[in-house]
Amino acid sequence: MSLERKIRLFFRRNRLFFYQRISSIQIIVSYYIVMTIVALGLFYLPIFRQSGSEASFIDLLFMAVSTISVTGLSTFPINEVFNQNGVVLLSILFQIGGLGIMMISTFFFIVSNRKISLKQRQLIMTDMNQPRLSGIVNLIRTTFLILISFQIIGGIIFGIHFKVKGFYDNWFDAFFNGFYQAISAVTNSGFDVTGHSIVPYAENVGFLLAIMFLIFIGGIGFPVIMDFRSWFLQKIKKKDLHQLPFRFSLFTKISVSSFVILFIGGTIVIFLLEKNYMFQNSSFFETLITSMFYSATTRNAGLQIHDISDFQTTTLLIFSMLMFIGCSPSSVGGGVRTTTVMIIGLYLFSFLKSESRVNVFGRQIDNNDVQKAVIVFMLSLAMCFSSVIILTATEDFSLISIIVEVASAFGTTGMSLGITADLSNFGKLVIGMLMFIGRIGMLYTLLLFVPKETRDLGYEYPTEKIIIG
Repeated sequence: MSLERKIRLFFRRNRLFFYQRISSIQIIVSYYIVMTIVALGLFYLPIFRQSGSEASFIDLLFMAVSTISVTGLSTFPINEVFNQNGVVLLSILFQIGGLGIMMISTFFFIVSNRKISLKQRQLIMTDMNQPRLSGIVNLIRTTFLILISFQIIGGIIFGIHFKVKGFYDNWFDAFFNGFYQAISAVTNSGFDVTGHSIVPYAENVGFLLAIMFLIFIGGIGFPVIMDFRSWFLQKIKKKDLHQLPFRFSLFTKISVSSFVILFIGGTIVIFLLEKNYMFQNSSFFETLITSMFYSATTRNAGLQIHDISDFQTTTLLIFSMLMFIGCSPSSVGGGVRTTTVMIIGLYLFSFLKSESRVNVFGRQIDNNDVQKAVIVFMLSLAMCFSSVIILTATEDFSLISIIVEVASAFGTTGMSLGITADLSNFGKLVIGMLMFIGRIGMLYTLLLFVPKETRDLGYEYPTEKIIIG
């Protein structure tokens, strides 16, 4: 046996041993850590940097975590450190962080006609937060093409709009910024690469509505997109008398319902709180559109058309709550996720009605899912609360500024009251940890420390009642 063959067999055996000893969740998290390190290395390359720009290691590390977690927080002005090549690099990293490492790699596997192994399918299922293997490759292919299509169409429309409206003097700059805004909206990244976010377009209703739609597409959840695609295809085909009517999955129903409730509820609350303050000089229609925009963007995108420090403290707390909740599972967003909050609300409603089961849309929610929702919500709340306490002890900023920063980091939103750059190195590490956990999810963070094989005790202890409340 040749030396080359021995080396190849050695690595193959060790790879199998490695895969057998660790779980899919641990592998996926390792991939994101590796990708963060790769992004950090790329940020040091002169081809992506402005001439003479400087940034410390901790700032670039913070930027790498923020990029892969598609948060949008930055400790330095991006346009002063990165050139146009750097902005293109950021856009590529948004795709990897937002759509998922496994989605990107699997799509290229599909294009190159390479076989996707069972282990790779399990990793895809984990990265996409899917409950089953069946149809996972089709989900990847279809969702990727749909999201990329929306980015391309949005980029073209925005580019033409920017040039026609005179925001940019030449077509290249118009399309460059148009595509960036479309990618940023779909991936919910929210990075400000110009120094003024989308403030120049604040009075452009059509642009704001388009941005809200793209944010919705990225944050509603990949399985929801698949469900609506299947429903649409069935509608446009000729009706078959023997064909059963299309049935949306329970996940789609809960995701869309919670998304709509939070969007409408957030819009109403923001409208009422700021109509006589921040929006007192605006018309009813302008106030409504702006309230809708902030109800959508605070859920994950982090795009701004005002200096958010001008909002009332109460409104900023509402923003923080929306950022903490975040987007749907299996989407580009972070936070505790909409379905988590929805299931807890349904569980509370069922308890008040003295019902032992959580029922919705003619279906019963599994008790394990209810338990997971409660655990994820409580631990996420405890982590964010602890982070606020720690940062108030280590940083010299107002409480509301720290609350917004923590909620923004965990929800991978990117909104800030301007304190990110002035955080201490320890504060940046705390916020960086929140961004990473917010992206991979609290449930996966917990399961990261669970061994692949768990031992069943084989027996149960006696049940005993205790006093509660």
